[in-house]
Amino acid sequence: MSTNDGIPRPEHPNPQFMRSEWLNLNGSWEFTETDEDESSRFLSDTAYPEKIMVPFCRESSLSGIKRTKPVKNVWYRRKFTKPREWKSERTLLHIGACDWKTDVWVNGQKVGEHTGGSVAFSFDITRFISNDSNTLIIHAFDNPSSGIQALGKQSPDGVSHGCIYTGTTGIWQTVWLEGVGASFIKSFVIDPQPKAKKVLINARVDGSIEDLKLYGAIFREGKRIEYSEIPVKTQNNVLALDLKKIRLWTPSDPFLYDLTLGLIQKGEPVDLVQSYFGVRTVAIQGACYLINDEPIFQRTVLDQGFYPDGIWTAPSEEALKKDIMLSMNCGFNGARLHQKVFEPRFHYWADKLGYLTWGEYPNWGLHYTNPEINKPVIDEWIEIVERDRNHPSIIGWCPFNETPPEAGNIQSTIFKVTKSIDPTRPVIESSGYAHTIPHPEVLDAHDYNQNPDSFRKMYESRWLCLPQRYGISQFTGVPFFLSEYGGIGWDIQNKGWGYGNQPESLEAFHKRFEGLAWALMDNRYIFGLCYTQLTDVEQEQNGLYYYDRSMKFDIERFRKVLKKKAAYEKNPPYVVDLKQREWEVLTGAAQDGEKSHAWRYTTKKPGKDWQGKEYDDKDWDAGKAPFGSKTGWDEKIRTPWKTKDIWLRQEFEYSAQPFEKVVIVMHYDNRTTIFLNGKQILVKKGWNDQYDGFDVTDAVKELLKQGKNLLAVHVRQDTGGQYIDLALLLEKPGK
Repeated sequence: MSTNDGIPRPEHPNPQFMRSEWLNLNGSWEFTETDEDESSRFLSDTAYPEKIMVPFCRESSLSGIKRTKPVKNVWYRRKFTKPREWKSERTLLHIGACDWKTDVWVNGQKVGEHTGGSVAFSFDITRFISNDSNTLIIHAFDNPSSGIQALGKQSPDGVSHGCIYTGTTGIWQTVWLEGVGASFIKSFVIDPQPKAKKVLINARVDGSIEDLKLYGAIFREGKRIEYSEIPVKTQNNVLALDLKKIRLWTPSDPFLYDLTLGLIQKGEPVDLVQSYFGVRTVAIQGACYLINDEPIFQRTVLDQGFYPDGIWTAPSEEALKKDIMLSMNCGFNGARLHQKVFEPRFHYWADKLGYLTWGEYPNWGLHYTNPEINKPVIDEWIEIVERDRNHPSIIGWCPFNETPPEAGNIQSTIFKVTKSIDPTRPVIESSGYAHTIPHPEVLDAHDYNQNPDSFRKMYESRWLCLPQRYGISQFTGVPFFLSEYGGIGWDIQNKGWGYGNQPESLEAFHKRFEGLAWALMDNRYIFGLCYTQLTDVEQEQNGLYYYDRSMKFDIERFRKVLKKKAAYEKNPPYVVDLKQREWEVLTGAAQDGEKSHAWRYTTKKPGKDWQGKEYDDKDWDAGKAPFGSKTGWDEKIRTPWKTKDIWLRQEFEYSAQPFEKVVIVMHYDNRTTIFLNGKQILVKKGWNDQYDGFDVTDAVKELLKQGKNLLAVHVRQDTGGQYIDLALLLEKPGK
């Protein structure tokens, strides 16, 4: 634990927005917790029975408490004195993050409240404090089982299981005081424009604007290279600063300019903020995701930001930097910051080290059919984007993760809100599962297939330009990456788990890691990968390091795999062939209307050779696909299916016309095996939540015969929803 005179996390919490007059309030606070709201009791002089070490949550060992059973109300109290040497006329109280609904009192008077558990907020407490000792009380209400709170990977019941871990209640980021002038810079947006050789600063001012001037100075390696000032005419002001000789921020050269912003009123300085910025662009061309107009392959890792001793709070600033270095030492150049809003100090080190990141929101735990979620989610996401948009290392936003179809309305709203606040970065409305934006900027998928060969084939066939009626042609023509894959378990202990079967040997582990990574890196239409995950997290033991960040593997082997030049870098898809092919439907899915014929089906295990043409299926039932029982897809289902297994058979005619490709378009859940004329042509494990195309040309070309053919399917239900619908298509030769 990093300390300064006993204060944990003593560093300034936001390096992009620093003033000289500030006071860290971390350290020992009085503390108590109750399930009932006992405001009258704990706003009085009643003694609090415990001590807690702020900024660590009460569930963590670093807090000194380490209780993981959920509690609804936590109370904090401490004394503070504003430093007498401060010259500032106003005093702000900042709380880096407090989960979930926070109320604050100073000297018995309520100064404000805030809803949301992930981002900093502040109150002007000038009129509430005295020059002597002051009493600060912070109360947080937290009800993780309510369905209206964004939890991320926090367990709502205090029990870690699956991919849900120890929760965080109350304060979990630095609390500090800050002195500001009667007029001060409340916020600012940095907009570098390298082609125009300038940077625009949009500064918002609080307080009187009479005779007020805003100025900015840019420093390069300690030397001032530009200065400009303008009169302040409104609360929002745009200051333009020239950059005659530009040095871009890149992963290989993460150069940062220092920036000073200030206010002068009637010739006297009234505010001064120290910051920094990097000059870089993010753009989309064809299926390319470009950084400074370069197709940089994003070799990223999933980082969940949990710590054994601090839970959501890093024990020290050094720990934040170390996590980035652990990733880079493996050969990654970035991370998907998963189901958690990372603190500004992490983004600072990402900026300094040239580490590409995707900003995310901890959306798990939300009940999307409840309209009560809308206001807290939208309000907090706006705060997150406004706080972090000046970091050059953040190259994309991903507000949601693995959402069901019913999340579509709020996803659409958040997508539009994000683009209006920050038009400089692409947005994925939801990573994996339900993509609901009609015209997406970027798309992704999650796939934990552990077989490198079938994994490779899956994504080689993704760009088939299939008919739009299946809803998957959107994957052509926009940038695409695998934002979750791998998750290979190793050295699993104490009821831990990883994805798939654990490799039989260390050599087999590395072989699988290589095969999965290269399957993506060899595909020119994939601009990046995100391996699950950087470290073990409690019982999820599929990290490249142990939970305590100790070594688990020979990381040099990961570096050798990831340093391979990706096909995307060698032959970028600036232009994508979107010409619609002609497809012949041999047997149709639901979208094919009259070509979607009834199947013969049974849910009782059939006899031997059931998949063959000679098998007699006269006792089987007849029904139309989709078959299943799946939340979000109920209205699509034409034949209910709720047993563990279903077997399907359908005859179709083939007239021996020539073809370029044979493709199966399929929505499946779970394991699905498909046969043509008695021979296996495709096996898919797991499930998907949409219709995907699978190229089966090589498997089919010797089996497809003129006249009658038989397609047979076996689907094995695992857990969750179940669903099967498919079409068999021929791509006609090009003219």
